[in-house]
Amino acid sequence: MTAQITSGSLVIDIGKTHVKLHVLNSVFDSVFSKQMKNIVDNNGPFPSIDIDTIWNWLIAGIKDVTQKYRIKAINITTHGATAALIDRNTTSKDGLVLPILDYEYTGTFEETPEYDNIRPLFSDTYSPSLPAGLNLGRQLYWLKTKFANDFAKATDILMYPQYWAWRFTGQRVSEITSLGCHTDLWSIKDNKYSSLVDYLECEELLPPVEPAWFDCGLVKVELIEELGLDPQCHFFNGIHDSNASFLRYKLTQKDAPFTVVSTGTWTILMASQVPLNNLDAKKDMLANIDAMREPIACARFMGGREFEAICDKAGSWLGEQFNVDDIQNIIDQQVFALPDFSDGSGPFGGSESGFSENVDKVSGIALATIYCALMIDYQLDMLGAKGDIFIEGAFLKNPLLCAVLNQLREDNKVMLSMDSTGTVQGAGYLSDWGHVKCNLECSPSASTELTGLKEYQKQWRLCAEAKLNNI
Repeated sequence: MTAQITSGSLVIDIGKTHVKLHVLNSVFDSVFSKQMKNIVDNNGPFPSIDIDTIWNWLIAGIKDVTQKYRIKAINITTHGATAALIDRNTTSKDGLVLPILDYEYTGTFEETPEYDNIRPLFSDTYSPSLPAGLNLGRQLYWLKTKFANDFAKATDILMYPQYWAWRFTGQRVSEITSLGCHTDLWSIKDNKYSSLVDYLECEELLPPVEPAWFDCGLVKVELIEELGLDPQCHFFNGIHDSNASFLRYKLTQKDAPFTVVSTGTWTILMASQVPLNNLDAKKDMLANIDAMREPIACARFMGGREFEAICDKAGSWLGEQFNVDDIQNIIDQQVFALPDFSDGSGPFGGSESGFSENVDKVSGIALATIYCALMIDYQLDMLGAKGDIFIEGAFLKNPLLCAVLNQLREDNKVMLSMDSTGTVQGAGYLSDWGHVKCNLECSPSASTELTGLKEYQKQWRLCAEAKLNNI
């Protein structure tokens, strides 16, 4: 075995599209990473998360990591709208009484029209009615109704990050950023479980709520030995991925208003100092709860998913080269990509996607770029966002998208995170909470000088809103 040469902490990042491992050094920079594609398992009673594949990949990956790094702390961040029903007394390896439902499965929505009469009011939870299983409460209602015998075997309902914490440590806890992420389960108005929890009779299944930085204890002895971890390796509670991104800015911006645009499969705008009465449930606007238990005004769309769909439908591909002239050509030709390319999410959810003109005239990837910039710009206006705009994640790889947004936002500065792993870095802070010195490295975005952009923006909004109103 190769000698361990340095200490570090490990972050497990389970997104909807990829699962990643990152080793962070003492200043929380990623010094090692690897990833795999996250694939839905369609072999069970419903589409579900392929837990066995993820677990086996994590085990193999951590073994690789510990050949070179001494790991004394593990943090976790995951996507939202996901929970595990476990039997803590079972002898099965994964502990599940039912597979972990894939939130994109539409059956949960289609088969539960009565759920809208059960769920709490938006003014209570600030959780809008969302498609498929994006409301976790709907998932639980569907599972309890359709698989009553299996549901009755559950001793605990664990939010997704905390399921993995339990697998590694045996500790059962909840955490507010996942619990308050459009689940319908938490009343922001009353700062407690919502009436839905009473209706589902599941409060006793939900473990105590602990902070994201709560120390769940040592990793199980058998895993310490199998994985080659430091004998004193602790596993920390974990955090919803967009909240991990937001955390760094919350710690550094002090009293200044700001918006974080966290990008990946989802593009989620999280705006500070925005009143919750600005939120429109019909526009996929909602409140999340940050790691300090404070509500955040949010708006979202499936940016990564829609970008890819536009490229595909327009005959382009994700790595295709393009430049600002291609974007100018789209404006000159008045070609519009019109939502919704995500099957129900975002401010125009439910509209039939399409193109206004012959898309063969333009670059498909350039069209996807200006579309996503326009969507972010639209949602910033819907929120009434103030202050600097910080871009995190996948869209940093598309500087022209950021530059178009910068031209659109005449009264705001668009700033680019210098760290493409902001979610991971935010999660990494959890194992050193109270001692973190957060250093945020950002650079101003370039700006395009496109002719006719403002008029194009107005026409795009008119067309998109007209389509939505005609549903």
